Amino acid sequence: MAMQEADFPVAILAGGLATRLRPLTETIPKLLIEVAGEPFFSHQLRLLKKNGLTKIVLCVGHLGEMIVEKYGNGDDWEVQIEYSFDGDKLLGTGGALIRALPKLGDSFYVLYGDSYLPVDYQAVGRTFHDSNKLGCMTVFENREAYDASNVWFENGDIRLYSKSEKLPQMHHIDYGLGVFRASALRDYRPNEVVDLALIQTELCQCHELFGYEIKERFYEIGSPSGLKELDNLLSSR
Repeated sequence: MAMQEADFPVAILAGGLATRLRPLTETIPKLLIEVAGEPFFSHQLRLLKKNGLTKIVLCVGHLGEMIVEKYGNGDDWEVQIEYSFDGDKLLGTGGALIRALPKLGDSFYVLYGDSYLPVDYQAVGRTFHDSNKLGCMTVFENREAYDASNVWFENGDIRLYSKSEKLPQMHHIDYGLGVFRASALRDYRPNEVVDLALIQTELCQCHELFGYEIKERFYEIGSPSGLKELDNLLSSR
């Protein structure tokens, strides 16, 4: 793989209030919730390092200072960690990403702060790089198994992505890993409150959202049941 592809930074969206995990998240941010005996972010970092991804930009807000205090610049993990704080107001997943653009360069991965995704990140990055599209969404054939399916994916093409519109052809779900070119976000204003899902939907409408199908299921700690499941999985390893 070419060096520039391997060096895509990873933006991790971790600025939300994590209300579904209260009261746990009233005193600690979601990234520091203990999973299998250590903070969840440690598991994420280990997975990213395994995939050769060592430049991390954390988009943080609520209690983000606690993450800075524990992980610093990433030297202890032999990675580079930078931080982008929302500021006075929560900017949403898309707004946080726009704010972090100066730290991200021309192309970058995007990962949610509650997602544990055991996939080949480099393969996703290579395929996106060759697609010449502005964005890439990884998708999983969900068929309502883990959450509401929200993607119509057919013959390698994302025909529709929507969290509000439901069609019978929607058998896939947004897997949680994206790749974007910075130019995909150029029409949005800094400090604008934007949901990343809106950006992805608009890219899909102009045929600039590439679909990459993942066969292995995703894990998450965004809900108590998901947290328990991942804790059991990683503890057993």
